[in-house]
Amino acid sequence: MSATLKFLAFDLGAESGRGVIGHFDGAKLRLEDVHRFPNGGVRCGDTLYWNTFRLWTEIKHAATLAAKQHGADLAGIGVDTWGVDFGLLDRNGELIGAPVCYRDPRNGPAMAAALRKVPRKAIYASTGLQFMQFNTLFQLYALARKKSAQLDGAATFLMMPDLFNYWFSGKKVCEYSIASTTQFLDARKKTWDTALLKKLGIPTRILPKIVKSGTVLGPLLKSVQEETGLGPVPVIATGCHDTASAVAAVPARGRDHCYISSGTWSLMGAELDAPLINDTTAGYNFTNEGGVCGTVRFLKNIMGLWLLQQCRQAWKRAGEDLNYDEIRQLAEQAPPLVSIVEPDHKEFLAPADMPAAIRDFCKRTGQPVPQDKGAIARCALESLALKYRWTLERIEECRGRGISVIHIVGGGTQNTLLNQLAADATGRTVITGPIEGTAIGNILMQAIARREIKSLDEAREVVRQSFPVFTYEPSSDRAKWDDAYARYLEVSKAATAF
Repeated sequence: MSATLKFLAFDLGAESGRGVIGHFDGAKLRLEDVHRFPNGGVRCGDTLYWNTFRLWTEIKHAATLAAKQHGADLAGIGVDTWGVDFGLLDRNGELIGAPVCYRDPRNGPAMAAALRKVPRKAIYASTGLQFMQFNTLFQLYALARKKSAQLDGAATFLMMPDLFNYWFSGKKVCEYSIASTTQFLDARKKTWDTALLKKLGIPTRILPKIVKSGTVLGPLLKSVQEETGLGPVPVIATGCHDTASAVAAVPARGRDHCYISSGTWSLMGAELDAPLINDTTAGYNFTNEGGVCGTVRFLKNIMGLWLLQQCRQAWKRAGEDLNYDEIRQLAEQAPPLVSIVEPDHKEFLAPADMPAAIRDFCKRTGQPVPQDKGAIARCALESLALKYRWTLERIEECRGRGISVIHIVGGGTQNTLLNQLAADATGRTVITGPIEGTAIGNILMQAIARREIKSLDEAREVVRQSFPVFTYEPSSDRAKWDDAYARYLEVSKAATAF
């Protein structure tokens, strides 16, 4: 390749979004921020929505800036977002209503009702997906239960990144990795499980064609070209689920490692060639999500830095606007391993006041109640690290082989305390980086689609050549962490009672 190619990646998370240019010279990749913007749910009445049109406005603004700074002829555009959420289009291709945020309270009752109609075991045997109340299956069933006019009038169902790809390209398709987060994709056949949807009264006419990660959808629509100043840039369905893109950027060799995509959620798992679906994985509620290049992401969703993010928001509302470095420093100064919570407890899914929820959890489980900000933050981070240990042990059990190294990618790698706690709690070497793993994976899949990179292994070699990594070794004091882990198991079990 004689010239450096420029790819534009849009990476949208639950807390923020970004447009990033990737400069690829055939061997190394360099990132350049174009535009960053906030994201978050917007409550209207009793419903929590995504501000989808504002996100689209921010995306187009980033595209316009990219055209001004780098010219009209980019090598590709790709979008990735969080999973499970979706939009519905009418027969004219217009969006029906605002997409609802997965943390909306409608989903809990819908999951319970759906499992009364279709056995849990049958759903898992087909989809291999962990049961979480906000999975797309239960969101759609919530609409079906209330005989939603939106669902009745829908002609096409599109997951969030597919919606943005449609607005870019005019193509109504669903990319494989994001489709796999719905809990109605047959994990082995990689096709929609229409029989499951019919049992729940969810219309199957709305389902689009599923395409592979790295599919070129076509050129940018003329209207978007005119609005942004870009040319007929290829729109590429990357690993459209942000975790699929993040895992693509893990700078590991082979498959004898574990990964954590660290951000609002911690997605922790192993990369497999085929789904791992059996009674043991069902009992542990592990998920089999689609990865790029034919891989399967066998993983567990863990609440992640959401706990810290929501503490920060609560403290900001109370008049103290701390940044994450300041919160980390307070946590570092707090006494270690005093109180422990179960990060995935339902009380932490969408509390009005996260610090109060953490204190209440500790009180209800008979532990010292953390009072100051440092103690609360340390409790959250140490609990998260202990959850990593539990998850790692379950992965090793299910796969029948040990893991010696944990790779952590994503924005959460900037929390050096959490990285060290992860090494200490698990007793494993932790390698962190790159920070912008999701955007990097997005760009690498664009390069694969354009045949500038031949394989996933070659893409990971680009990551190793392009970005620094940092290594954390576990502390030698295993006894205190073993004791803390035993307490975590007791607390987690006790918490099932409330």
